[in-house]
Amino acid sequence: MKLLVIEDEVMLNRSIVKLLKTQQYSVDAAYDGEEAIDYIRATNYDVIISDIMMPRLDGLGVLKYLRNHQIKTPVLMLTAKDTLEDKVTGLDAGADDYLVKPFEFDELLARIRVMLRRNNREILMSTVQFGDCCLDFIKKTVTKNSSLVDLTAKEYALLECLVRHPNVILSREQIREHIWDFDYEGESNIIDVLVKNIRKKLENPMVIVTKRGMGYVFKSEEKE
Repeated sequence: MKLLVIEDEVMLNRSIVKLLKTQQYSVDAAYDGEEAIDYIRATNYDVIISDIMMPRLDGLGVLKYLRNHQIKTPVLMLTAKDTLEDKVTGLDAGADDYLVKPFEFDELLARIRVMLRRNNREILMSTVQFGDCCLDFIKKTVTKNSSLVDLTAKEYALLECLVRHPNVILSREQIREHIWDFDYEGESNIIDVLVKNIRKKLENPMVIVTKRGMGYVFKSEEKE
């Protein structure tokens, strides 16, 4: 899952990004609204976390841009203001949730999970079973016959990305956008290497199906 954090307080921004990365999210960071829009124009995000009071363009301005361009990405607004009027203004502008500073990181993570579930209606449960394997979206783990599978962070992120879009062919570029930061520059065959590793560790070459010239797809057994 790919997230964008928009926050002009540098230390808070870095803290949020660091936290989210420990949860295996791919995260980009912007420090004002105009920079954020540049990111939004370049890639798609699963959730956007935005401060309201920022230089150049505030959070409400970013929200207005998103909704005017029919971008339905869930947005969680962060603010030091806790009056009812401020909350109503943000929600009426198209925000999906509202969190007042200071906040607990556990609450932030919980609210992000709620928005991801709403935005991925094809998967409303916390786990998905496929064959003798089980993927847990909350714990960010995969087990095989109840034993933990030792996936790397990127291997897990790739598998989750595909599982959240069952029976949908995702190109290598779409996968790359979801599991790496915007400025990532790496080997061109890295997606293929990760897929090979996942298949080997799960001892199931068909858990991810290759569509030659198109990309990869996770075949949902429930729809077979």
